[in-house]
Amino acid sequence: MDYNHRDTEARWQKYWADHKTYRTEINPDKPKYYVLDMFPYPSGAGLHVGHPLGYIASDIFARYKKLKGFNVLHPMGYDAFGLPAEQYAIETGQHPAITTDVNIKRYRSQLDKIGFSFDWDREVRTSDPAYYKWTQWTFIQLFHSWFDTSQQKARPIKDLITLFEDSGNENIPAAHSCDVIFTGSEWNVMSEEKQSDILMDYRLAYLADTMVNWCPALGTVLANDEVSEGFSVRGGHPVERKEMKQWSLRITAYADRMLEGLERIDWPENIKEIQRNWIGRSEGAMLRFLLADHPDKHLEIFTTRPDTVFGVTFMSVAPEHEYVELLTKPEQKAVVDAYVKHAKNRSERERMADAKTPSGVFTGSYAINPFNGKAVPVWVADYVLSGYGTGAVMAVPAHDSRDYAFAKHFGLPIIEVIKGGNIEEEAFESKEGVCVNSGFIDNMIARDAIKKVIAHAEEKGFGYGKINYRLRDAIFSRQRYWGEPFPIYYKNGIPHTIDESELPLQLPEVDKYLPTETGEPPLARAKNWHTKAGHPYETSTMPGFAGSSAYYFRYMDPRNDEEYFSKEAVNYWKSVDFYVGGAEHATGHLMYARFWNKFLFDLGLTPEDEPFRKMINQGMIQGRSNFVYRVKAERMAEFVLWEMIRNKQLGAEFKKGYTQGEFSFDFYSPESHIIIEVKSSHDILERLPKCAEFAEKNNCQLLMFSIVDVILHTEDVLKKIKKALSGKDVSPFEMIDEWEEAPIFASKNIFGREQFSFPVHVDVNIVNNDILDIDAFRAWRPEYNNARFILEEDKYVCGYEVEKMSKSKYNVQNPDDLVERYGADTLRMYEMFLGPVEQSKPWDTNGIEGVSRFIRKLWKLFVGEEDNLLVTDDAPEAAELKVLHKTLKKTEEDIERFSLNTCVSTFMICVNELGDLKCRKRAILEPLLIALCPFAPHIAEELWSKLGNTETISRATFPTWDEKYLIEDTVKYPVSFNGKMRFILEVAAGTAKEEVEKLALSAPDSQKWLEGKAPKKIIVVPGKIVNIVI
Repeated sequence: MDYNHRDTEARWQKYWADHKTYRTEINPDKPKYYVLDMFPYPSGAGLHVGHPLGYIASDIFARYKKLKGFNVLHPMGYDAFGLPAEQYAIETGQHPAITTDVNIKRYRSQLDKIGFSFDWDREVRTSDPAYYKWTQWTFIQLFHSWFDTSQQKARPIKDLITLFEDSGNENIPAAHSCDVIFTGSEWNVMSEEKQSDILMDYRLAYLADTMVNWCPALGTVLANDEVSEGFSVRGGHPVERKEMKQWSLRITAYADRMLEGLERIDWPENIKEIQRNWIGRSEGAMLRFLLADHPDKHLEIFTTRPDTVFGVTFMSVAPEHEYVELLTKPEQKAVVDAYVKHAKNRSERERMADAKTPSGVFTGSYAINPFNGKAVPVWVADYVLSGYGTGAVMAVPAHDSRDYAFAKHFGLPIIEVIKGGNIEEEAFESKEGVCVNSGFIDNMIARDAIKKVIAHAEEKGFGYGKINYRLRDAIFSRQRYWGEPFPIYYKNGIPHTIDESELPLQLPEVDKYLPTETGEPPLARAKNWHTKAGHPYETSTMPGFAGSSAYYFRYMDPRNDEEYFSKEAVNYWKSVDFYVGGAEHATGHLMYARFWNKFLFDLGLTPEDEPFRKMINQGMIQGRSNFVYRVKAERMAEFVLWEMIRNKQLGAEFKKGYTQGEFSFDFYSPESHIIIEVKSSHDILERLPKCAEFAEKNNCQLLMFSIVDVILHTEDVLKKIKKALSGKDVSPFEMIDEWEEAPIFASKNIFGREQFSFPVHVDVNIVNNDILDIDAFRAWRPEYNNARFILEEDKYVCGYEVEKMSKSKYNVQNPDDLVERYGADTLRMYEMFLGPVEQSKPWDTNGIEGVSRFIRKLWKLFVGEEDNLLVTDDAPEAAELKVLHKTLKKTEEDIERFSLNTCVSTFMICVNELGDLKCRKRAILEPLLIALCPFAPHIAEELWSKLGNTETISRATFPTWDEKYLIEDTVKYPVSFNGKMRFILEVAAGTAKEEVEKLALSAPDSQKWLEGKAPKKIIVVPGKIVNIVI
């Protein structure tokens, strides 16, 4: 009888659930082992085949450890807050909790079908008030804590207040952002509001004005990885950089401890290095450059190369810098304003990615180098980030490659101050050169000069030595509904935490999940969203990472309503022994979890200050993605029009960019005095009166075209320009097409498309051979229902790429179909068989049939055609014992080093060899089942039961292997002639070298290659090879 995976798997899944087979309790008599997966966000798309990769791997390891005698904690839950559920609520009016619950049920069904050994009694959901009560509780502790840098730990804020009352803040060793020095007596007479503001500069959870990615259409702040090319990843809505009051966590206080902790954990080295770079500890100097026209003000910069300060030839400030307006001269205002506006609408991640492409504008102002008194020009450049350092940098092009490229591009001076390179070709960045053209540090080795420059700056009072970090505090606010409410209320505008007895502060009901008409977050819509005394609650909610920062602790004691977790639980489970998660969390979840853990450790709640002792990063299952290319409309319109009018194609010469005072236009023809501007019709109507007045005063003819008209009605636009060039009267602006707001998509091979568009993932199910189904695309998402397309030969050709399989990339495959067809055990083993867990690999089902055949072949070792048990109690033979123990040894060694793909190969070889031996011996097959159980638990349970066992196989003990059964009786020698292998000689193990030589020469195959000749030399490497030289 053939193996019926459907009935078998359903029956055992029910058995495990009914009997709570994988329920775990504290057991001091057993060693503990905590295996953890990154819990999933339950999206409407459900699991795809990439999700189980890490889950299957960790499940195999958890099952194996249990068989080895460990008390294994292997829980699962859901990271249940998220923007997709909220967006669905906005679109449909359905509460996100309902959507999330439906999605979780689907996830649970899918996970159960794959046969995971999760302890579902410990399930948590971050959206459950009983869970987020403890997220809110931790926030309260953070709010009431500060970081003592001398003790390198968090302390109660009341201790800090006592210090303030006694002696002010001048000598307090604290992580802070306070720029005010005060005495104890001054503190004591401050108003409550002033004291609150100062304490905010010290609290570990604090409220401050912060630059954020703001998406008006979604009504929320977005993280950097939620923004691409100035648009939201979800929905493609415009995103702008703006300053907003946000809650943040002072994670920077823990920078040194987080660096130190990396040396004590068993993580992949590349993840450690990513975190080291993200924290970015660097030693250098803080220096002040006075502004030439405002000597009472200065630009403060941090540099790791103070030895190069005599080579500064310009300075750059971030577009968000507070002095941009002050620095900008009237004649530069238009170009600076335009540049700043463009830069502010790009995410920091995009600006960093484009840093190699020089971009910037001169403000017209200068700053004074304090070391030599020289004035250097100040530029605005988007490679400078306001949140890192001071938002200003000194540029030394001779000794910094980025500055070198910038100076070459804009024709700025390059002055050598460190000898040893060739600055005609590239920047010389070494610290081993000799200082030249550098005043008091001339002829010093650059590395040695650093200390002397810092000492000079400190002596003169315009600088000091400083350790800086790239790491920035974590923004902790989101202007969304579906998230943890802050346990904060405002009294006279001052934030206070609610009493812990009032936790959890639950999400209120709202009439809509949108911001209010005045732009406040959705919680501002709630009725009675205030304390009993009438003080309003905070209306922002916490971000997604809030609930995932310590979920591993809550698994230890998930139903405890009196405390986060009991001492008994945390002192038994301590921390996670084995964590499987994606490398994409290196600078997000993994950083925040480490910070959260260290803070709880400071409170004395946890016995260890690192959350994950050992971590493996599962690779990605890759899928084939498709892209459509969304047009940056204004950029495309300018590109298209320029291509049509450049090089006197219309009979007159046009130039790009024309600026006079506050007026700036896209194109200008000096000979015909025509100025052309391309904008949205809304902007044109707003600017038209002033622009027309300007044109009349300057004797120019003004032509203004809407973006849509230039893109979709290019010929009509050109006709109008030609008419103007011929001297005929034309109106400055006539709208050809009234449509304005719809997104535009350019087909892949449209000329210039790379210059004015950005890729957007599209569902692969509405693309056939890279041709987009346009009607299906318009119906796919509401924001695309009126989309316009620029086609090639009446078709829209999509781009493609092989990349991570992900719901966000719309390239997923549902595992349910494979489980239905082949069974969960086949899917489990096949995903492992694809390659090492840590490596990424493309999804391909071509090999799954082979794994399915293996499962059926295993079944037939035990069960006959009539469903009769074939297994006997006969004593095993030596060959059978050798196959078994070889398999057990290889499997144990490979599981311990997490080489699960080779385990699958080992099982396949074993079953084939036992089949060839026609082995039906219980003494061989029963231990094999136990070893196989972590990989294929359903068939293992079924066959274990058929062997007469009444208890689940998960309670068995992993079999031990014996070296005595692995001793080989014979040795196979490859025999070569003049280095070419010709045949295999098999001899008894232990045969002497001389005897092997005789046997090789006398073998019939040797006579054929010797052809009667005497060999010149015979080389025998015992147990390895024979080489005969003739």
